[in-house]
Amino acid sequence: MSENGGGGADPEVFDRPRTVSVAALLCGAQGVLVAVLGVVLLALAVFDEPEDMTRAVTGALTVSVLAVLPLAAGHGLWRLRRWSRGPAVVTQLLALPVAFTLLGSGRLWPLAAAGLGISAVAVLGCLVNPTATAALGVGQASPDRAG
Repeated sequence: MSENGGGGADPEVFDRPRTVSVAALLCGAQGVLVAVLGVVLLALAVFDEPEDMTRAVTGALTVSVLAVLPLAAGHGLWRLRRWSRGPAVVTQLLALPVAFTLLGSGRLWPLAAAGLGISAVAVLGCLVNPTATAALGVGQASPDRAG
């Protein structure tokens, strides 16, 4: 897909299948939620006096950095970039065991696990859809779609 040099929208983006749009939005939402979780963990580390401050801050920063992958994948999917499918699939495959682990936790974590698991399965389903793979140029040797 060629970049549009002007300020207008890329015409191919308007041909984005619904499956790719849904996958892009879900990846973006996951990225935003992970970023928010990172900020909350950092706030807890600063204001809640954890047992090990270094460990708490490192964990919070790690979670914050991990938000970049689903955000980038969602952005790439929205722009119909072929490269974005791989990070999106990897992110969802990593999210499934996390969701499974959260199911055994207390409080509201099982609810978060359900949301994460359902969204991961939905994104994977969208990305293996033939319309999505065709729109992203997966399986085609087309250098102009490499983005």
